Amino acid sequence: MKIEKQQLPKSQIELTIELTAEEFKPYILRGAEKVSEEVKIEGFRPGKVPYEVLKNKIGEMTILEEAARLAINKTIDQAIAENIEAEPVGQPDVNITKLAPNNPLEYKVTIAVLPEITLGDYKNAKVKLEKEEVKDEEVLKTVEYLRESRAKEAIADRAVIDGDKVVIDIEMFLDKVPVDGGQGKGTAVIIGKDFVIPGFDKKLIGASKGEAREFGLPYPDGHHMKNLAGKMVDFKVVIKEIYSRELPALNDEFAASLGLKKFEELKENIKKSLEAEKNQKKEEKAEIEMLDKIIISTKYGDIPELLINHEAQTMIGELEHSVVSQGGKFEDYLVSLKKTREQMILDMLPDAVKRVKSALLIREVAKLEKIEVGEKEVEEKIEELLKQYKGYEKVEARVKERGYKNYLRNILNNRKVVEKLKEWNVEK
Repeated sequence: MKIEKQQLPKSQIELTIELTAEEFKPYILRGAEKVSEEVKIEGFRPGKVPYEVLKNKIGEMTILEEAARLAINKTIDQAIAENIEAEPVGQPDVNITKLAPNNPLEYKVTIAVLPEITLGDYKNAKVKLEKEEVKDEEVLKTVEYLRESRAKEAIADRAVIDGDKVVIDIEMFLDKVPVDGGQGKGTAVIIGKDFVIPGFDKKLIGASKGEAREFGLPYPDGHHMKNLAGKMVDFKVVIKEIYSRELPALNDEFAASLGLKKFEELKENIKKSLEAEKNQKKEEKAEIEMLDKIIISTKYGDIPELLINHEAQTMIGELEHSVVSQGGKFEDYLVSLKKTREQMILDMLPDAVKRVKSALLIREVAKLEKIEVGEKEVEEKIEELLKQYKGYEKVEARVKERGYKNYLRNILNNRKVVEKLKEWNVEK
């Protein structure tokens, strides 16, 4: 078997593999046997048709094509293993370039490989991480949100007053034309809190059940709905129901309704939770800054488009999952942005490149520093996940799949490398 190797752009390698006519001959015989199992020829059992009879019946090229398939399947892995040192990415692209009776078989294999990477200084990024403080007003804002969520409501047979919850049907118009998406039925509004735009709730004070009110309000210049920003919008509102609301007192009894003994304990717990959330975001920001600095100092070979496109597809999948998990439809989300899925993927390519570069440098650091997750750590994590999701059959089945173990090992290993990088580069 003769093999020629050629380096192509974008970290691709092309192998030209030739089997002599003599080397190819056994595959032709096996190919004929395989084809004869599928072809009915009177007087012969399946798989036992003589070569010449078979050739005359179906044509020699059909036999040669099957022989080529068998030969490629048998020889391609060995050819790649012996001639390509870098780690292959994705599936190889195979093209038969020579196939004729009594001639050698020649085929070309094009395969993308991980690019060469030369790490820069990955221990001296000097990223500062400052502890985040939580202000008292932030705690009180969360307390007030919890208080609002536990308000007692009762239907009120009177006009709307401050503090009520009002259920309305709403229509919005711009220059007497209905606003796209500006209609809603059974919409709840809390009087005293901004809804749609500031001042809307005040226009409902004094209204009775069944009453219709029409009024105009200016949208702020910087409003996120660009088609309405800075414009006067007309509203038509029908009052469907009025509810009085009684808010609980902020005391130990309120804390007890949330599973705590003292109101001060509730505030302290909220403060700790907000601090943890803020510091987590700070940690994530510092991690991104650290990786960005190391990426800049690192030299990369050509990154295969396959890797970048795959990462972009992963990113749009993550975005779609996020939109759906919040109760939205991804198609509606795309419409709101006036973009197609393909345009979104193009927009994501720069970030996809950065994520691929991060993954490559983490892999290289793991190799140089000999950072590896042990089998025991992987098994412990699997046990933890099975306990966490006990009763969720689909999740349990996924965790128990053979391939999931390698997937989990890769995630844990990457996390271990990143934590080590943070030890070296993030100053607390």
